[in-house]
Amino acid sequence: MNYNPSQATISPFMIRYQQIFSYLFLFTVVYLFFNIDNQTWEIIKSAVADAYIAVTSFVAGTLLFFYTLEKYLNLDLEKIFLKKPKLEVFLSSFLGALPGCGGAIIVLTQYSRGKASFGSVVAALTATMGDAAFLLIAKEPIIGLLIFFIGFAVGFISGVMVNLIHGKSFMKMNGCDVIKLNSKPSNYKTSKTLDLFWIILIIPGIVFGILSAFQLDLDTFFSNELIENPITFYGFFAGSLCFIMWIIPIISGFKYNPSTTNEKIIRRTVSDTNFITGWVILAFLAYELTVHLGNFDLVSLFKSYYVFVPLIAIIVGFLPGCGPQILVTTLYLNGIIPLSAQIGNAISNDGDALFPAIALHPKAAIKATIYSGIPALIVGYGYFFIFEF
Repeated sequence: MNYNPSQATISPFMIRYQQIFSYLFLFTVVYLFFNIDNQTWEIIKSAVADAYIAVTSFVAGTLLFFYTLEKYLNLDLEKIFLKKPKLEVFLSSFLGALPGCGGAIIVLTQYSRGKASFGSVVAALTATMGDAAFLLIAKEPIIGLLIFFIGFAVGFISGVMVNLIHGKSFMKMNGCDVIKLNSKPSNYKTSKTLDLFWIILIIPGIVFGILSAFQLDLDTFFSNELIENPITFYGFFAGSLCFIMWIIPIISGFKYNPSTTNEKIIRRTVSDTNFITGWVILAFLAYELTVHLGNFDLVSLFKSYYVFVPLIAIIVGFLPGCGPQILVTTLYLNGIIPLSAQIGNAISNDGDALFPAIALHPKAAIKATIYSGIPALIVGYGYFFIFEF
């Protein structure tokens, strides 16, 4: 099975969903441009630079590694599902728990071929945290690893219980094609030169990201007379490039289909990293600008409804896409919401995997999402009452 997340994750509904957010963001950018003050501009530059240095560099390095591994090991998960049916739910939960949405979509692809049970779909969607996992691991790797294991364990148990209750043939699909995209590509063309420039920028970006993880003040270390805060400037420039490369194809309704195996690794890395970077930038800006422009004390606001915060995070997890989930993770990383809310959201959210699930089998997608909400409430509030209440 040759899996391509760029193909599997984009649907007409998803493109429209992202287009709305893109136009809203552009409107906000135009408004801020004509009403911006110096302090607001510094906040924007810092947020974009932080997203690139702390998150994009980590995501790009991880995706380059896994995509290269996938290509040269020639993994065929369909054969594994067929030869080891008893490991189906276990493997599905593991794939779902991996950072990003690719693993869960692989399981959905096998479900569409009639090779995986509904329990495997529940396991994968329950285990997945989507692209928000990259942000959490980049910022707090220990917590990210903890939630990986929690998601994997809860997903596995949920999948096994669903198959025991309903049987392995429950809602199983047969004779269906792999997920197909119905959106029509526009005349927008990707640029190999731009992709190469992107790769050139990310190489020192990865180095800066590693150094930043050790809490080094890179702006001070690389300070010079020409550029004030050179690393912030570098991160803002490279991060803005990622955002522009992500948002323009969305607005034009473009979908990319790699034509050669050699193109896949670089193009997929660029495309998927830009997608994650775009949402991380939006989440960072939404938080920073809301606090700055609105003078909101989000800590006090959420403390007033402390008992309901995990429930709110779980409900947000039902929303399709990774954008809302990245925002929840941003709130956690800034100390606004407790870890129990982050855990509940990680279990309840299905990331971008929910889009192909809805397109493939709406009834199954809704049931799987509801099933993922039950353990999210149990584990999220279990942690809340034991450790936080």
